[in-house]
Amino acid sequence: MSGPAPARRAAWSPSDVTATGYAARVQEVLGRALTEELPAVRRAAELVARSWAAKGLFYVFGSGHSHIFGEEAFYRAGGAVRVCPILKPAHMLHEGAVRSTVLEREHGHAESVLSDYRLDGERDVLLIASNSGANPLPVEVGQAAKARGLPLIAITSRRYASAIDRPGPRLHDIADVVVDNHCPPGDALVELGSGLPSAGPSSSVVGLALLDAIIVEALGIQIRRGETPEVFMSANMPGAAEHNREAARRMSDLVPHL
Repeated sequence: MSGPAPARRAAWSPSDVTATGYAARVQEVLGRALTEELPAVRRAAELVARSWAAKGLFYVFGSGHSHIFGEEAFYRAGGAVRVCPILKPAHMLHEGAVRSTVLEREHGHAESVLSDYRLDGERDVLLIASNSGANPLPVEVGQAAKARGLPLIAITSRRYASAIDRPGPRLHDIADVVVDNHCPPGDALVELGSGLPSAGPSSSVVGLALLDAIIVEALGIQIRRGETPEVFMSANMPGAAEHNREAARRMSDLVPHL
């Protein structure tokens, strides 16, 4: 006798397009990613903690909307001091969002992206965030960094990368540690109805949580090894101004955005 039939998903209706519906879907993806990717998060954190122990930097890069990963990790309350974002305006959004999309699909920009940063293969580590993991720019930046000797961490969606019919390697093919964000192809989680694109992106919410999990885990590794972690304070907390000013002074020769 056959078992019970699998449960069917209820038919779509306009009432599905709600804040609570989106929140439920995001929580589902986030919970799955944080649970299933915990071993990868810990491996990534080991690379970051090793870099910090050697007085190296944790570089973070992404293009388009993924540039916010660099800004999330950099100079923020409760964030690690030894972080350097790779921020190139042409590959962000504020100087031309459409142009940034064109550029990340072109080959040959990696060296210009890295040109203002002193990447040290003996001490530093790089994380690249790319949801699709298929565009030439993040892949080639990763390859260029690895050629300099840096370990490479990727936050990406393997499922999205595998769904794209385009030649060339994917970011997860070249990374030393892959942290999968478990986001679907196309990123969006909420169906708007027949003939309409889906809405409610997921990769930033989930990916940034994974990034901060890596950083917190790396700080914990330092503590367990008897090292003193370097962390920025919120600017409005007592003593924060002097604390942060001194931390920025120590990093100013290494991190151009300070």
